[in-house]
Amino acid sequence: MRILSLLGLSGLLLACAVGPDYSRPDIPTNDSFRMAKEAADLPSLANMPWWELYQDAELRKLIEIALEENKDLERTVATIEEFEARLFIARTDYIPQMTGTVNGPLVRHGGARIPGFPNPFNYYLQGNLAWEIDVWGRIRRSNEAARGDLLAREENRRAMVLQLVGGVAQAYFDLRQFDLQLEIAERTLKAWNESVRISQARHRQGLIHGLDVEQFQAERENAAARIADFKRQTIQKENELSLLLGRNPGQISRGQSLTDQVVPPVVPAGLPSELLQRRPDVVQAEQQLAAATARIGAAKADRFPKLSLTGLLGIANPSLSKLFASGGDFEVLGPTLIGPILNAQSLGFQQHAAEAQARQAVAQYKQTILVAFKEVEDALAGVSTAREQAAAQERQVSALKTALRLANLRYKGGLANYLDVLIAQRNLFDVELALATTRRLYLTSVVQLYKALGGGWSPGEQGQEWALSQQWKETKR
Repeated sequence: MRILSLLGLSGLLLACAVGPDYSRPDIPTNDSFRMAKEAADLPSLANMPWWELYQDAELRKLIEIALEENKDLERTVATIEEFEARLFIARTDYIPQMTGTVNGPLVRHGGARIPGFPNPFNYYLQGNLAWEIDVWGRIRRSNEAARGDLLAREENRRAMVLQLVGGVAQAYFDLRQFDLQLEIAERTLKAWNESVRISQARHRQGLIHGLDVEQFQAERENAAARIADFKRQTIQKENELSLLLGRNPGQISRGQSLTDQVVPPVVPAGLPSELLQRRPDVVQAEQQLAAATARIGAAKADRFPKLSLTGLLGIANPSLSKLFASGGDFEVLGPTLIGPILNAQSLGFQQHAAEAQARQAVAQYKQTILVAFKEVEDALAGVSTAREQAAAQERQVSALKTALRLANLRYKGGLANYLDVLIAQRNLFDVELALATTRRLYLTSVVQLYKALGGGWSPGEQGQEWALSQQWKETKR
């Protein structure tokens, strides 16, 4: 009955704990993003699963491989398992801790008894009980902190998944850019070879100066040098992708070309307030703040006396055959109160340290939100301006192709000098390379926007990316 009474009393005491309860800081947010052109009430791009955003079948395969084999993600998952165990350890503080002791006869040497040891013929089984009554909520706050640490690691895993999906997509688009630029450079090299051949023939006929031939040859070598540079960048980008896939460096399979990549025509960002629940790094910072807040209560509770229920339960007898006979059992049960005396000042400083750590977590949480808003605005600006820039460069390429064709006709007819052809060919080469870069910039801006919005799941749905991955596998079947 005394034990039941103590259980009931401890249940009442658990309802109250010293220290502050966690509440989310008040963070002001705008009604819409500054660079958002679509209506804020449209469903956010981030609600779309990644396999619907990326239509290239080869890119989808690469992302799936990365989610299964990336080593950093494996390490992150193992970290979650570690903190799950830590939370379980913290929860065991709620229940009584018991240890057992078994004693048998000591071996005597030469009939002599060892001084200071119990009767060598005394057998006993003893259980030691220790149960801390959580009067001030120390155990409760410690469990809250352990739970916050675990949830923060879970959000870190979500952030790793989001970063991995975006990293593979961005590296893949970079690779396709180098492929396109290599194709442009090789095509331009062939054009320069033809220009060199024509200039050499005209030089032999005495129609042009040798300087013209040297200028055409110089431009041809420039194109050849660019080809070597693009080949180097291609190999290095394949190595980067292989690392993300968790594999040794090797060739990466290709799918659609850079110009054939399909992205949604409209990329709405949604509401800024959704970032507080959607972005894993923001939610991770909040869980770290919740854990730091709970540790204030745990540190404060350490400054108060601890009430524990301790006891001894067992049986003893000089004879092993009579160990379980009646009359040999014993029990001692009673409360113990332990309070800080000489270390009270040190415990006070520990509370001050916990409070300072909580203030650091508040600042980190607010900073993470500011960075999130900044990244979304940057990505929106990139999507908007890259689309406009690509349209202007496409018109520029069309005009330069016409100019080059006319310059070649005039040069072959003797109506223009080599400079007209050289300048037109050089300008077309540079603008075509720039257009490839801008097309890649638009695609990667969409990737960055998707990542900045915390894409792949709706607000409040943690861990949904694994369910989405399973759904993706079902769609392939």
